[in-house]
Amino acid sequence: MELESFELVLLRRPANAPAYDDQTLERIQQDHLAYHATLRASGDVATNGPVTDQPDDSLRGLTFYRTGSLARARELAEADPAVRAGRLAVDVMTWLCPPGLLRQPGHLVKISED
Repeated sequence: MELESFELVLLRRPANAPAYDDQTLERIQQDHLAYHATLRASGDVATNGPVTDQPDDSLRGLTFYRTGSLARARELAEADPAVRAGRLAVDVMTWLCPPGLLRQPGHLVKISED
């Protein structure tokens, strides 16, 4: 059996995340989103995004890297402005899936940005 390998990063809110004023939080979030857009454009990230309805509120999002290396995925994940600011922490692991799985579309949803 052949499977595709990706590096899966779980983005978690640490229990001791530092508090910032609203303006700083907005800047961190915008920098976080821009950083991930750059990773997608470079091909280092296959897909990523926030999670909702999760049973563990610390889980904030998932990123599927395609670097071929857990160390490289960790390096990129830890360079995320939200991680550097202490607002997110990362868990890094290998995820295996049937070839071509991520090429299938999901269901479109609209989320509020407030």
